[in-house]
Amino acid sequence: MAGTSTGLRERKKRDTREALARAGLRLFVERGYDATTLADIADAAGVSTRTIFAYFPGKEDILFASFETMREALAQALAERPEGQDALTALREFIVSEAHQKTDLDCMLDEVIAADATLTRYKRARIAQLQGVLAAAIGDDLGAGADDLRASVAAASLTAAFEVLAEQGGAPTAAASNDEIAAAIDPVIAFVRAGLAALPAPAPR
Repeated sequence: MAGTSTGLRERKKRDTREALARAGLRLFVERGYDATTLADIADAAGVSTRTIFAYFPGKEDILFASFETMREALAQALAERPEGQDALTALREFIVSEAHQKTDLDCMLDEVIAADATLTRYKRARIAQLQGVLAAAIGDDLGAGADDLRASVAAASLTAAFEVLAEQGGAPTAAASNDEIAAAIDPVIAFVRAGLAALPAPAPR
């Protein structure tokens, strides 16, 4: 019974978090980010404003809730990649899969963010959070740690490329075919792979 009760509580918490995120994202598109208050979001989700803080530190975290979900999913995909598959190949497969999950609401939110310099800076910071996840996986491939120069440079190059694609409208969309997605990301993967091959391994300490 205790396990069932805990499972129900966790599911209710997850449902509440998702309801808050959906309400917030919808209002950001309809009213604009600055014009939407936490009270508006709480009212649309049918909870108290105080309840929001049990799930999100602030309004920015609601706007970028999907980034945290994506970061966790990427970390899991990299950790569970098949034996013999390197991190860059696993990343490529993850991006192809994630691109098809993008909704019309996600696309409209991208426009809201792109039109606001402050939100664009926030988005860059969220993308940068992927760097550590990528560096750790690439470091594993190299038999080194996440702080290995090669892993760090490769991860930084990847996140910088993601930023450029997002800001220049080159990021894959849900409507894109696998070939179109590959055309957008394969040059980046090839560039990083070549960079890894060019960088020498650090001298033993």
